[in-house]
Amino acid sequence: MAIREFRMPDVGEGLTEADILTWYVKPGDPVVDGQVVCEIETAKAAVELPVPFDGVVREIGFPEGTTVDVGAVIISVDTAGSAGAGASAPAAVPAVTAAPAVTAVTETAVETVDEPARPERRPVLVGYGVVESSAKRRPRKPANGTAPGGRGPAAGPRPLAKPPVRKLAKDLGVDLTVVRPSGGDGTITRADVHAAAVVDIGTREIVDRPAAPPAALPDARETRIPIKGVRKATAAAMVGSAFTAPHVTEFVTFDITRTMKLVEELKSDKDMAGLRVNPLLLIAKAVLVAVKRNPDINAAWDEAAQEIVLKPYVNLGIAAATPRGLIVPNIKDAHAQTLPELSASLGELVSTAREGKTTPAAMQGGTFTLTNVGVFGVDTGTPILNPGEAAILAVGTIKLQPWLHKGKVKARQVTTLALSFDHRLVDGELGSKFLADTAAILEQPKRLITWA
Repeated sequence: MAIREFRMPDVGEGLTEADILTWYVKPGDPVVDGQVVCEIETAKAAVELPVPFDGVVREIGFPEGTTVDVGAVIISVDTAGSAGAGASAPAAVPAVTAAPAVTAVTETAVETVDEPARPERRPVLVGYGVVESSAKRRPRKPANGTAPGGRGPAAGPRPLAKPPVRKLAKDLGVDLTVVRPSGGDGTITRADVHAAAVVDIGTREIVDRPAAPPAALPDARETRIPIKGVRKATAAAMVGSAFTAPHVTEFVTFDITRTMKLVEELKSDKDMAGLRVNPLLLIAKAVLVAVKRNPDINAAWDEAAQEIVLKPYVNLGIAAATPRGLIVPNIKDAHAQTLPELSASLGELVSTAREGKTTPAAMQGGTFTLTNVGVFGVDTGTPILNPGEAAILAVGTIKLQPWLHKGKVKARQVTTLALSFDHRLVDGELGSKFLADTAAILEQPKRLITWA
């Protein structure tokens, strides 16, 4: 009997955990190489995981709805025979020590005959392509801070803690080497760091934090929704953005009637046949033209290097509300697309987001974001920057209002744009010019041609 284990992979960039949404198989089911066995949700997107070998499912490691650390075994498969050889449940398997790294696939020989244990393996991609690994579990640091065998203070092992915990410790000025870990395998948790933050400044010795008062019992009428996956990541990103980048927001209200007329004309244009034409399409095109006229708005702040990074390409992010939370996929190289191409890209982006199939790659590398709050009947807002970008434009609702037009008060289509920008790299002049240019293009859409 040969049992192979499939571990939770890191399907994003440095993600530490994912939520299991749905299992498509159960113990006893046959599986084949490449078959999707479950759907998970990371901090960036929902992803389907294929199993990379043939066999019969022996055990499901975690039920649906569980948050699982990267590297944990999520499914075990008996590969001794073919997937169709039978689905009877095999005998109990001795416990296997799980490697703590981002290994996705391992296999263990369960001896019905003498068979040497095979080496641990880890994937190059999700579920496919493996290389041998000699990774071993890092030795646990004793709680008293001494090295194994009583040789005095330990100087070797780095304290075990996830990246968010390390950042918290850095922000609070806590030395992780003196923190008593309470997590499994000697891992330092956020609670450990908070407890260590209450210290004597002179001696830096850890002291016990007073016990928190008992929490009030929840009201039976309340509904509580766990914050995880995309919502959890969005919340953390927005807090980080709001308190890292100095936001400035400017507004402009203008007559968009001519653009609305152009939208109606384009709907019957043969070059736009089969494509969705709406105000957001022309607003996106206006943004791209305004970026071309004000290229410094399409930039990023590199904190580590203390540099402003100017980007000659525009990956246009479109904020999309989905059942799993707000996501911002982007259209790669939107600046180089024609109007029909941009329409097709927008349509694909929106439909993919609504289906919950947006990939992590589609949400990486954005340079400028557009958010349409007008679809909710909202006049405007003060949007928070997407992390890593210099500016974001919010579009308000478009509605008939009394407006002075050619010397007379008439009913005109009017809207408001709100531009938030990072004042470290975008000053008031640049932000104002970009916003004014965008509004001017939408007031006179012929500028889409004359200014392009």
